[in-house]
Amino acid sequence: MIRRASLVLSIVSAAPLALIGSAWGAPAWGAPAWAGPAWAGPDCTTEPVDRWIPAETMRQRIAAQGYRIGLFKTTEGRCYEIYGRDKDGRRVEIYFDPVSGAVVKSSVR
Repeated sequence: MIRRASLVLSIVSAAPLALIGSAWGAPAWGAPAWAGPAWAGPDCTTEPVDRWIPAETMRQRIAAQGYRIGLFKTTEGRCYEIYGRDKDGRRVEIYFDPVSGAVVKSSVR
């Protein structure tokens, strides 16, 4: 009987982490168990870049709306994207259509 119990213990202790997860609640194969789904950026336009609002002009328009821009960039989906804060100090991530300047997608935290 002792021999069978020690065999069970050795099998359990040798189980791969992918099956039991880690002490932090993260499966061994990827993102933490508590992480939400990834938020992929939108596709904003197929217009050529020469039809876009110039980046500096867009930055000024966004700032005039009360946003403090921490990071301004052009995405792979051909959007202008900002990370910053709104006029109430909340963190924001906003995608803008670079042709019209309209908000395409936003997140406020």
